[in-house]
Amino acid sequence: MNDKYIYISIILMAVVTYLIRVIPLLVLRKPIKNKFFRSFLYYAPYVTLAVLTFPSILYSTGSFTSALAGTIVAIVASFFKLGLPITAAAGCITALLFQLFL
Repeated sequence: MNDKYIYISIILMAVVTYLIRVIPLLVLRKPIKNKFFRSFLYYAPYVTLAVLTFPSILYSTGSFTSALAGTIVAIVASFFKLGLPITAAAGCITALLFQLFL
């Protein structure tokens, strides 16, 4: 590939990245007052993180059932607000026990 095309590709990627970051600053100058849009923006990082990690959680072990059992235990532990270290440990230990004994 020519060096010219590499430089054009790098410049194009830089422009696209810059525009994605600058356009919201130019368009949204006033504070957002719409409750629906504000709540959407508030929960967007959490949903994005969940969507990116959940498939990896289910396929992280060799067995789908052990990963699902660990996920269910972690969800129940987080529902009872046991804290991140205890929740993660409970999910991991459950997945390990299912993997070893089933």
